[in-house]
Amino acid sequence: MTHRATLRIVHCVRAPIGGIFRHIADLAVEQSKAGHDVGLICDSLTGGEFEDALIARLSPHLSLGVHRLPMRREIRLSDVSAALTVFNLIRALRPDVLHGHGSKGGAYVRMMGTALRLFGQRPLRFYCPHGGSLHYDPAGLKGRIIFSAEHLLEKLTDGLIFVSLYERDQYRAKVGAPKTAETVVYNGLKPSEFAPVTPAQEYPESLGGVRDFLFIGMLRDIKGPDVFIRALAELKRHGIAADAHVVGDGPEREVYHALAEDLGLGDRIRFHAPMPARQAFAMARSIVVPSRGESMPYIVLEAIAAEMPILATSVGGIPEIFSNEADNLLPPGDVEALAFAMQRQLADPDLQRSQAKARAAGIAQKFSVATMSGTIERAYRAAEAKQRADRYDQSAAETSRLAKNNERP
Repeated sequence: MTHRATLRIVHCVRAPIGGIFRHIADLAVEQSKAGHDVGLICDSLTGGEFEDALIARLSPHLSLGVHRLPMRREIRLSDVSAALTVFNLIRALRPDVLHGHGSKGGAYVRMMGTALRLFGQRPLRFYCPHGGSLHYDPAGLKGRIIFSAEHLLEKLTDGLIFVSLYERDQYRAKVGAPKTAETVVYNGLKPSEFAPVTPAQEYPESLGGVRDFLFIGMLRDIKGPDVFIRALAELKRHGIAADAHVVGDGPEREVYHALAEDLGLGDRIRFHAPMPARQAFAMARSIVVPSRGESMPYIVLEAIAAEMPILATSVGGIPEIFSNEADNLLPPGDVEALAFAMQRQLADPDLQRSQAKARAAGIAQKFSVATMSGTIERAYRAAEAKQRADRYDQSAAETSRLAKNNERP
């Protein structure tokens, strides 16, 4: 691949949802603004109206198009057909850079990018785990299989992108020290997101009105919505009448809805479909992020930038966001600790708002979308230069070998 000002970049991810898709969308827009041609390959079975609207807004920035096809989470026989379709699609797009996100997207771009060498194409192959497979236990059977596969796939990788130091360290501990280039680059926010959001007092009572707390995210155990619901029940048990909105969707949504009803919180928790984060922030006085596992969650960054009082757990890259406040983060899965912290939030809302304002000023430079995009492009260019140097060395070695052969009598 010769050096060129404009790159053809194709991002591949299985599920176009949550923080992983926010990262891809922001990166794709910045790359398009920089003059690159960008495309997206993702699953057609995941997401709903909210995700469809996000992709529609992103599409004008993608000169190489949006390509959706079935890409199931678990490995199935249908993966063979899906992989062939993805391969033919990537071959037709002729990318300079293939950037895979998440375990399945990463596996696809590295295998397909390598196979394209048989057809004269040599796209750079980048992989960003975004947590994903790194959450598995390396001692378990599934973990051993996954991390063995990651180790093999690294041999087909031109660059690893990690969104937090925590993610990098987990990769090293579970897969091994990388033999390829690695870059740590934090998720970034746009300047417009660094503006305070205050509770909208006119928020309709028919939709629950403004409430004390907000949970927003995927409704899965790893995100801890059950811990949040049980903490509200603990407050109720102590005579504290706190209420909340829960915004999000997921395969276990009805399980959490039933849990709230079983704990007598039917009137204190209002469930909502996914919506933009800042719209949801206006529905509550404080946000709670009770995750059991994270990498570098956008929702924490967005809430801090909006000057929202926030309670979060000490998991993944969250301590890297809070920096000198990291000691105040909560242990994951601890209902009583969360309930006590929520009680303190309720007791002194003015103090919480003051602390939130100072916190927002502290992340503005470190977590910038321009910094994120620029750092990733430098990683692309470094890999591009290495590929040129390697091909030159190979060519020189071959020329030397032929010359020596010609010198023989």
